[in-house]
Amino acid sequence: MSERDLPLVIEPAILKGMLGSEDLRVIDISRENVHRQMHLPGAVHLDYGRIVAMRQPVGGLVPDVGALESLFAAYGLQGKRVVAYDDEGGGKASRLIWTLHLLGFRQVSLLNGGLHAWANEGFRLERTPTTPVAGTFNAARDDGVSADAAWIAERLEGGAIKLVDARGEAEYTGSQRFASRGGHIPGAVHWDWMDLMDRERNLRLKTEQELLADLGRRAIARDDEVVVYCQTHHRSSLSYVALKHLGVERVRGYPGSWSDWGNRPELPVET
Repeated sequence: MSERDLPLVIEPAILKGMLGSEDLRVIDISRENVHRQMHLPGAVHLDYGRIVAMRQPVGGLVPDVGALESLFAAYGLQGKRVVAYDDEGGGKASRLIWTLHLLGFRQVSLLNGGLHAWANEGFRLERTPTTPVAGTFNAARDDGVSADAAWIAERLEGGAIKLVDARGEAEYTGSQRFASRGGHIPGAVHWDWMDLMDRERNLRLKTEQELLADLGRRAIARDDEVVVYCQTHHRSSLSYVALKHLGVERVRGYPGSWSDWGNRPELPVET
């Protein structure tokens, strides 16, 4: 890692010393009303709805690549180091990170704990809006970080992939459903995205030691190929970042997730 590179997960104290750098873009993907009340100095706001698409009943899909290129060019991301955060523990910010990875952009980090950690630990906040400085953005799509239903269905037998369901337990078991069918993809292990967070440390990710223990309990190794999903690949984007942070190199997100799989009657389901 060069001096210019950032870790995938960055601490507030480290980011504080970088604020004001010409090659840094801090992106706030919190709710707009929260951003208006408080945000990190120099942070620009990005609405979550601009990085996802919907084709009813399926949500959480990837917008047209050309539209994403135009969006990220308007934020001047090419050649910059990007730090993303939100006000919910990292799901939305992680979806931005996953989207940028999908487009071949890797210089992006998650602010550990997001706005909760930054504000609760006394770092400076401001209300003055920052207008993005436009530039360029050229996508080089990397489909190695994405999986669709057909790709997953072909690999369900034989343990070729590991599946992680990041939804709540009731959704996983099928007692609560937000699609025509309830349950989970056969063979998927349950790892609620909320269980990745440490509520005692301002919604940071749990320590690496704790997360590795959780990984082991689910029989997932660092050299496994893992697919993460939830309802729309919002919550499971945090799972994607957490697994990458732990050194699991081959991680894929499933855009559409259960809103796609659970509405396809030809695909198998477990409850």
